[in-house]
Amino acid sequence: MTASIQTAEQVRAVTEQKYKYGFVTDIEAETAPKGLNEDIIRFISPKKEEPEWLLEWRLKAYRRWLDMPEPGWAKVSFPPIDYQDAYYYSAPKSSGGPKSLDEVDPELLRTYEKLGIPLKEQEMLAGVA
Repeated sequence: MTASIQTAEQVRAVTEQKYKYGFVTDIEAETAPKGLNEDIIRFISPKKEEPEWLLEWRLKAYRRWLDMPEPGWAKVSFPPIDYQDAYYYSAPKSSGGPKSLDEVDPELLRTYEKLGIPLKEQEMLAGVA
């Protein structure tokens, strides 16, 4: 078996297997509507507290992306990507932000534990570091 065929079979095996972690974190979140368009970009930018110039840069990049052809890859086939069937922003709802890990949603902390995230990084991700 050639190396390229073996690699293709390994990639296929990985992409077709069931998600091994198989869990969902059920916490209250603020999620943008599905799809990608200028309204979604305008929705996300203030959530991330971005300056106006960055919003304009993102909108310009989005408009350019709309005109770009999808790349064709040699000897690789994949179904077309439906960019309108994805969520581009979701973040846990918060009321002013936690001051310590004791104030972070326990479900979120359990997810960090399942993923093996160290305590210091948990604090950073939760915004209390």
